[in-house]
Amino acid sequence: MIAASDQGTAGATKPLKVGEKFSPQSVGPWSMDNLRRYAAASGDDNPIHLDPALAQRAGLPGPPVHGMLLMARFVPALAVWRPDLKLVRLSSKFLRPVFVNEGGELSGRVAQIVAGEPTQFMLRLMMHNERGELSLLAEALTILKPGA
Repeated sequence: MIAASDQGTAGATKPLKVGEKFSPQSVGPWSMDNLRRYAAASGDDNPIHLDPALAQRAGLPGPPVHGMLLMARFVPALAVWRPDLKLVRLSSKFLRPVFVNEGGELSGRVAQIVAGEPTQFMLRLMMHNERGELSLLAEALTILKPGA
């Protein structure tokens, strides 16, 4: 949901500023069925994500959620926060796992604005797992959508 403070008059969106944050958004939890469906669709059928016994033998409490499945949650979160932005590039580092049946929290801020044609907005994005650990640290390069 876009906070009222992010909206200008007549639904126009206010200009972005360095340091501006978007409200944290909860995501997940992801079930074994979610992981199986993602594995089938993506081709990432690494057994560590699909076999609870294997994950436990590896010293994990359960299967970790696929990193790309987690990373994909940033796209709709950004669209909700700022529908006027177009995602150009998204990259991330996976730091700590999110396990099956866990959720997480997404947050972010505007890290840099590069003037030009078009103006580029570099966003620093984070996902924390339910244990409060930083799971993903990401950067998104965005521009304003045409006509925005």
